[in-house]
Amino acid sequence: MFFISNAYAQPADALGLGGNLTSFLPLVLMFVVMYFLMIRPQQKRAKEQRAMMDALTKGDEVVTAGGMLGRVVKVVDAYVTIEVASGTEITVQKSSITTLLPKGTLKAL
Repeated sequence: MFFISNAYAQPADALGLGGNLTSFLPLVLMFVVMYFLMIRPQQKRAKEQRAMMDALTKGDEVVTAGGMLGRVVKVVDAYVTIEVASGTEITVQKSSITTLLPKGTLKAL
């Protein structure tokens, strides 16, 4: 009986909503930080990639996801024909084009 402490009723103000909001504040703050550091940059990069794929035209110099460099010969709906060497053409999906190079980068084709 000596180890049991007395239990007293808490005042009504101490049980208010303020304690619950402060416990959720770190969770909300963590979500906001994750949004600005991870989600937003990925969405921006995806939007830029889509715009680049839509703007592909004949004569553009590109790099594919496999690392092949070439000049765009023909653009059809979802596919692009690329000249990788003189007289050698390959057809790839538009989504596999990763980078649009500046004009004049490929001189040997």
